[in-house]
Amino acid sequence: MDDSFSRIWQEIAARPDGPLAMRFYLQPLMAIALATRDGVKDARLGKPPYFWTLFTESSQRGPLLKDGWHSEWKLFSIAFILDFAYQIIVLKGIRPLEGLLVAIALAFVPYLMLRGTVNRLVRGTVGAPPPQPPDHAVR
Repeated sequence: MDDSFSRIWQEIAARPDGPLAMRFYLQPLMAIALATRDGVKDARLGKPPYFWTLFTESSQRGPLLKDGWHSEWKLFSIAFILDFAYQIIVLKGIRPLEGLLVAIALAFVPYLMLRGTVNRLVRGTVGAPPPQPPDHAVR
């Protein structure tokens, strides 16, 4: 069992030096761009910080995860597919657990770390969201 974990981590650590290494820069940058977009939107709507709210507000966890997945699914899929291609080219085999770990590290971790941070930074400059008119108001 220790040998398989050791092999997994050695193979993951070797990925940035092999073919398709540019994805280790581009995919986190795309995750940062998505997190920035969503964090600014959250701040303008007066929503609480994303990552913190996932753990503190169980009633909002489902909708927040759905919203995050809606933004991230394409980037996550691309990360997984590119790692799959890397595995075929370099490792001459398929290792889905490794692909999943790499996709999470490249797509989800930067997004989770930055969406709430951007929200907090922007909230101070944007101010409170504009008041919404009542539903019965005539426009």
